Amino acid sequence: MEGAAIDRFEAGRGRLASLAYRLLGSAADAEDAVQDAFLRWQAADRERIAVPEAWLTKVVTNLCLDRLRSAQARHERAAGVWLPEPLLEGDPMLGPADSFERRESVSLAVLLLMERLSPVERAVYVLREAFSYSHAEIAGILDISESASQQHVHRARTRVTAERHRGGEADPASARRVVEEFLAAATSGRTERLVALLTDDVTAVSDGAGLGRRLLRFRTRERVASFVRAGFRPTEAKRRLAGGSPAMHIAWVNGSPAVLAVVDDRVVGVVAFEVSEGRVSSLHGIAAAARLSRLNESWRRHEPDAPVISAW
Repeated sequence: MEGAAIDRFEAGRGRLASLAYRLLGSAADAEDAVQDAFLRWQAADRERIAVPEAWLTKVVTNLCLDRLRSAQARHERAAGVWLPEPLLEGDPMLGPADSFERRESVSLAVLLLMERLSPVERAVYVLREAFSYSHAEIAGILDISESASQQHVHRARTRVTAERHRGGEADPASARRVVEEFLAAATSGRTERLVALLTDDVTAVSDGAGLGRRLLRFRTRERVASFVRAGFRPTEAKRRLAGGSPAMHIAWVNGSPAVLAVVDDRVVGVVAFEVSEGRVSSLHGIAAAARLSRLNESWRRHEPDAPVISAW
């Protein structure tokens, strides 16, 4: 394979990985899909490919759809233990973030909500919302009609927005202050302050550190506050599980403010927040080590701010 063909593929690798991550919610699976696309690019008659970017986009999209439709993926996602893989700010796999729609499409909340869509609805939604493809282009990528593309994106938007219940995008500085106040209340035991910092329709989802067989889900301010208070209460058992006494940092994960528990430069847990009008509207807690491997690679290259709590 000549160098020019490799260079052309590598020039678009980041965009393809970002597309695959949005479709699959897993960085490892996204990397596999892009590598499979590279192998197909190697084997293709490239002289007959008029627009390489369009060809590669179609290949990656359909490889991801094959994964979403596979028996293994259906089983894992239906089992109720699947959560998106969180990515630290600056990770190239997060892709374009120059519009509200593009930032929204990679939030943990939306990635999780997209699990309710069919694979084709998910693909149309991502291609349209995150990458601004026209319905004509999407029809060519997915081998469907333009009217079908329009119908799919309408259904997808309806299903996703119906569950969002949020206001406008929060100012980063304001969102960070809310998270700092939330963390202070959670670690001090001020449950009533926690309740006041939650929206009326708040939701919380946690993988329970990967120890349980299903995700933990909570609704209502009182139940979420009780869960958070219990989760942030320091105990020796939790320190043993984490491998030490974590420092608590605030960073940005998938476009949202997050609390990262860090032991010896290793992230052992992430709680990502969505903030709406000065209050927390959703929380996603992830502590299973398998879901944090790429984030940890980024963290080791990251220059973090001073911890909000130096020893928990």
